[in-house]
Amino acid sequence: MAIEGENQYEVNRDQGILPAKNYRESQQFYQDLGFALKSVDDEVAYFCHDNCAFLLQNFYHEELANHLMMHLLVENLDDWWAHVQSQAIAAKYAVRLVPPTVQPWGMRDFVVVDPSGVLWRIGENI
Repeated sequence: MAIEGENQYEVNRDQGILPAKNYRESQQFYQDLGFALKSVDDEVAYFCHDNCAFLLQNFYHEELANHLMMHLLVENLDDWWAHVQSQAIAAKYAVRLVPPTVQPWGMRDFVVVDPSGVLWRIGENI
């Protein structure tokens, strides 16, 4: 049974808005991670990679940042992991990385925590 009004409006993209403790450092972090910086002003930066996009805001609240989690589903986890390692992201930004691990929910992923405390799970289906 269709819900009245279903599919009347197209959705192009669902984007998260992430906080930045150090706005400039976070911009560079996400570029090093592999996202393209498409536009930026003093308050908001727009990043994308293929069909994934998000906004980075020049705003920080520690409790908010420490409770945010992003999930990026990829087809080539080992390539992403190799890229993160080649960019020396953990050392350059003093962030936490957890190597690829098979998860009980049927995915293999690795964790990277951004400089503001936002946790990213980058994973692939297994």
